[in-house]
Amino acid sequence: MLDVGCGSGRIGEPVLEAGAREYVGIDFSEPMLELAEQRLGRFGERARLVSGDFLEEPLEGSFEVVLALGLFDYLPEPDAFAARMHRLGSGSLVASFPRWSLIKGPVRKLRYEVIDNCPIFDYSPSRVRELLEGAGFERVNLTEVGRSAVLAHAEV
Repeated sequence: MLDVGCGSGRIGEPVLEAGAREYVGIDFSEPMLELAEQRLGRFGERARLVSGDFLEEPLEGSFEVVLALGLFDYLPEPDAFAARMHRLGSGSLVASFPRWSLIKGPVRKLRYEVIDNCPIFDYSPSRVRELLEGAGFERVNLTEVGRSAVLAHAEV
């Protein structure tokens, strides 16, 4: 399993506890990877953490499952990420995408863009489908999670 934008490894822990053979997490944030190391260190060689840019870091092999949870929120150019996920995948992609909502949308924009100077991006279900199919994924299934998110499951 490959977790793109793994952050603190909070997804890796239950995945490894459930018996995943291998977990590879990649993130560019050293402080988050330090937290992930603390959380996942007990799994030994089954957990590997990579520091760097997903588009540039060499990643060996192919992955049955590629995760991208909470990642696309921050990508101004998501197409290259989706294409690389497709190239590295051999099975499924599970990814989350934020949607604009009248309740959470303005609060997120204020918090991230105005206060933290961190641009964020929203997606419509049709944009998610276009992005993933354009990257080569097949059987793109979308589940709307409330009014503020879309969860995608796609196959290579």
